Amino acid sequence: MLQHVEHGFGPVYDKESRILILGSFPSVKSREQAFYYGHPQNRFWKVLAVLTDTEVPQTVEEKKVWLRAHYIAVYDVIESCDIEGSSDSSIRNVVPADIERILEESKVQHIFTNGKTAGKLYRRYQEKSCDLPMTELPSTSPANAAYTLDKLIAAWQTIKDYL
Repeated sequence: MLQHVEHGFGPVYDKESRILILGSFPSVKSREQAFYYGHPQNRFWKVLAVLTDTEVPQTVEEKKVWLRAHYIAVYDVIESCDIEGSSDSSIRNVVPADIERILEESKVQHIFTNGKTAGKLYRRYQEKSCDLPMTELPSTSPANAAYTLDKLIAAWQTIKDYL
């Protein structure tokens, strides 16, 4: 059953952020933790740790510090929507997130989307107002079983050009 859900927590960025990674909308587990990529099977943090040759941050505070230390901003393309659980395919009645503020207050040079849904929604709601290149990357979600961790790491290598 669809329920209307607010994002619940804001973006992570600072004035030195160089790239912005946008997901679609937080999963149930992420909303419970009030932070990004909170599902234990999501490979987001593992992929980024490998690409930066660092340990995987564990706590929310460690993740915030880690993101800032690597000049990475993180947010989602949706501020609120109707959704069933964590299912991107069920998303309806989208209220897009305001990402222009992040771009104005940082050094973001490139936007990456984490998955097809995030890419599609970014193109629909935010691309016209953002004068930056965007690259759609494969989703790190456990639902994207077609991509092994190694395949994700290979596909996500492109972010290293901007860090």
